[in-house]
Amino acid sequence: MEKANNRSRASYRTAGVPVSSLLTFFAHLLFIAITTLLLVWLLHFREGLSFTSTNKMKLFNLHPFFMVIGFVLVSGEAIMSFTTIPARRRTRKYFHMFLHLIGLGSSIVGLFAIFKFQHDTAKVDLLTLHSWIGISTVSIYALLYFVSFLVFFFPGAQNWRRARLAPWHVLYGITIFFMAIVSTETGLIEKFMALGLQKGQQALIINFTGLLVLLFGISIGL
Repeated sequence: MEKANNRSRASYRTAGVPVSSLLTFFAHLLFIAITTLLLVWLLHFREGLSFTSTNKMKLFNLHPFFMVIGFVLVSGEAIMSFTTIPARRRTRKYFHMFLHLIGLGSSIVGLFAIFKFQHDTAKVDLLTLHSWIGISTVSIYALLYFVSFLVFFFPGAQNWRRARLAPWHVLYGITIFFMAIVSTETGLIEKFMALGLQKGQQALIINFTGLLVLLFGISIGL
C-alpha cells in the first residue's frame, strides 16, 4: 500500500517538483502579468483612474481596476492560500479570510464606480449579460462570505457540522470564482465592442488580458 501511495504521489511530480507547486507559481506569474496589462491599458490607453475627475471615463476605469485586480485576482489568491501557504491551518484560515475580505471590498467599490458612472452619464443600468452575471456573482459572494464567517470563524459551528459543510463551501466558492471569470470575460468583450476596436495595441491588450484571466481561472481550479 505504501509503495502504491508513493507511486501515486510521484505521478503528480515533474522533475522532483510537485505539480501543485508549479501551478501555484504559474498562477502568481499570471497575477503579475494580468495586473501589468490592465494597468497599461487603463493608465496609458484609457486616460487613468479617478473618482472625482470631470472626465467620466476615469471613473469608469475604476470598475475594471477593482473588479479584475481586487476581486478576481485577489480572490483567486485567497483560494490558493488555504492550501499553498506553508503555515499552520489557523494562520492559513485567517489569511484566506482576509484576502476574501479584500476581494469583497473591492467588488463593492467596483460596483459603486460603475453605478456612479452610469448615473453621472445618464445611462441605464443592468442591461447586459455581463451586468447580470456580475451582480449575481458579487451578491452570492457576499452571502457565502457572511455564512462562512459564521460557520468557520465566529461564533463557529461544531466540528462535525463544519466538516460536513466544508465540501459545500469549496464547491460554492470555486463556482462563484468561475462566475467572476465569466463576468470578466464578458465585460472585456463588451468594452472591446463598445470601443469599436479591430486591430492595434489596445485590442491586443484587451484580448491578451482576457486569455490570461482564463488561464488564471484554470490554474486556480486545478
